[in-house]
Amino acid sequence: MRLDPRMPCPEDCVLRPLLDRRARETPDKVFVVFDDGEQWTYAELRRRVLHVAASLQQAGVRQGDFVLSWQGNGPITLLTWFGLNYLGAVYVPINTSYRGRLLEHVIANSDARLMVADARLVDRLSDVALADLRRVIAIGDCAWRDDRLEILPASTLTAGPPEPEPPAREIAPWDTQNVIYTSGTTGPSKGVLSSYLHLYSTGNVFSQVTADDRTMANLPMFHAGGTSAIYRMLIRGGSVAVVESFDTASFWDKVRATGTTTLTLLGAMAPFLMKQPPGPGDRDHPLRKAVMVPLSDDALAFGERFGIDIYTTFNMTEISCPIFSPRNPVARGTCGVVRAGAECRVVEENDCEVPPGTVGELIVRTDLPWAMNSGYHKNPEATAKAWRNGWFHTGDAFRRDVEGNFYFVDRIKDAIRRR
Repeated sequence: MRLDPRMPCPEDCVLRPLLDRRARETPDKVFVVFDDGEQWTYAELRRRVLHVAASLQQAGVRQGDFVLSWQGNGPITLLTWFGLNYLGAVYVPINTSYRGRLLEHVIANSDARLMVADARLVDRLSDVALADLRRVIAIGDCAWRDDRLEILPASTLTAGPPEPEPPAREIAPWDTQNVIYTSGTTGPSKGVLSSYLHLYSTGNVFSQVTADDRTMANLPMFHAGGTSAIYRMLIRGGSVAVVESFDTASFWDKVRATGTTTLTLLGAMAPFLMKQPPGPGDRDHPLRKAVMVPLSDDALAFGERFGIDIYTTFNMTEISCPIFSPRNPVARGTCGVVRAGAECRVVEENDCEVPPGTVGELIVRTDLPWAMNSGYHKNPEATAKAWRNGWFHTGDAFRRDVEGNFYFVDRIKDAIRRR
């Protein structure tokens, strides 16, 4: 029995029972489509995930272990993530551009002993300290060797039995699902501890997405945008098109080929698409809903040209989209309004709320436990600083208007500058 009626049951939010449920209820429905056209149904996805989970378990992975994944978007990355979570282990992805000190810091902070990596990246490990890392499963041909590491072939991921042994205890909604490293704008990247409820809450905000939708995941799976897009569709019982990256020239062809109905457009994506010459095929595609971050000046013109409903939001790795817009927002530059279940304030340096129109720091909390980050891994000082006074401090300068719209102004460094 759930003591808190707001708390979703494990079958709604925890990957292992959720995937089992989807494969049981809709086994023949396609869940994922890849760049090369390969498709997996929910039943096929579960079969592959169980095999990889069992193989990782055979390689020594246990519930609660942190395992690094250093790969671009693709089938093996998805199976690595889902296979680890199926065991109750923690998926810890690394930005594929990392090298040198950034890479060394993440390896040390993670405490991981095992990494699954694209073979084309592993030689970057040559000149970094490896901390507890002892083994690397290399995906692809890997001639590189290092006396400090055991390099295992990709076949390690399929060398185990068809199904894993059950975890030592039931995986709980508040258990850590993944650790996503921040961009490190104010110092070394911080490892954001994210529970199943955190990713569920983030993915669940875009309620306009249904089981009939297919989202395009063209943001990397080491980024909160990539993981939340994929998990949203598992929660909804919909489907996802996993592509390597965003490309302006091939964007609409990929949307058509994959049957994508919804996605997220970050940064310059929408402006790049708007710069393409108008043509008769501008509305000849299945895309119908898009979250645009930030909301560009010509967002509604973009929606009108391509026949798409536009939404926007404010999010960061640590939170769960506490601000989200209604359909086709008319307030220029808005990030949206506070969603149900979240509280947001704009405050001065003593956490006192400032009047509408005044710039201050955005602080956030939610009414559902574990719906945001669980702190920064091995960084209690940063955790305490961010979570002071019972609110998460975003480090972002915002203002709000009298209608309740919130507007991003800039990053805050050491102080809030007023007037």
